[in-house]
Amino acid sequence: MRISAKADYALRALIELAQATDGAPLRSEAIAAAQEVPHKFLEAILGDLRKTGFVSSQRGGDGGYRLRRPAEEIQVAHVLRAIDGPLTEIRGGCPEDATYNSSAAALQLVWVALRVNIRTVLEGVTIAQLAAGGVPPEIEKLTEDPDAWRTHWVIR
Repeated sequence: MRISAKADYALRALIELAQATDGAPLRSEAIAAAQEVPHKFLEAILGDLRKTGFVSSQRGGDGGYRLRRPAEEIQVAHVLRAIDGPLTEIRGGCPEDATYNSSAAALQLVWVALRVNIRTVLEGVTIAQLAAGGVPPEIEKLTEDPDAWRTHWVIR
């Protein structure tokens, strides 16, 4: 699975907005500075987040962005799908639509199982949890194995 910079910045912007406890809108410049992301790129991302219903914007001297829905209702998976499309694609389609000959048929089971695990993690974490500085215990448990923090390279 590949997470684009656009999706990463979108999540970071939503976390920043969720942490704005006074209810006042945040300017894109403030979000970009707080998250150390390029302002022009973030403006385009905030436009996408507005179009997809995650944020609302207000013009003027007191303008800026705020969450349109409660942070508790926004799953990481929702944002990734809105920004980058499906969580799992096989040759441009869904895992259940992939067809293989009999010798490779079990590969479809791998793709479906992968999607289940990706969904479990990404649908199990909300913007509110991230804004509070954590993740659910079952997600955190997945990171306890030191091997989880190591990159596995192709063996040649």
